[in-house]
Amino acid sequence: MSATFRPSPISESRPFYLAIIAGLACAFVIGKTLPSTWDAISAVIEPLCMSSDPAGSTQDVVEPISSHALPNVPGKRVTIVRVFYGPGGFTPAHRHAGSVTAYVTKGEIRSQLAGGPVETFGVGQSFFEPPGAVHLVSANASMTEPAELIAVFVADEGAQLTTLVK
Repeated sequence: MSATFRPSPISESRPFYLAIIAGLACAFVIGKTLPSTWDAISAVIEPLCMSSDPAGSTQDVVEPISSHALPNVPGKRVTIVRVFYGPGGFTPAHRHAGSVTAYVTKGEIRSQLAGGPVETFGVGQSFFEPPGAVHLVSANASMTEPAELIAVFVADEGAQLTTLVK
């Protein structure tokens, strides 16, 4: 969850992603009453939030929790997701459009921002990623047990939340 801005091919699809984000507001309300709707929402929001490398665990999942415009901060939105990492699971190097605070709810998560050390965070611990910082390591610290975290994004309305770094 990192720092340098570089245009990506995905940014050319911005109108498409803006349409998806607008539709998510309604989908979240429906999802609270219809559990089967969560599967469809997850399939749509996952590319906007996080990406898992095929070499990671097939148990790596991003689950949307909520997304709301901030009425006291025009043009900003808070989005909350739960990230499940299977044993050995990880997310490739990436950056985020806004600020991100992550809170570990299960297992241990290894994390490293560009220019910083690799750190391991356990249940009840949190870490912060400033806008544009490159998140080099985001991984389950265990090869045998699952891990999960809650990520809270504060970003510009309509921003692509996560961009992979090549």
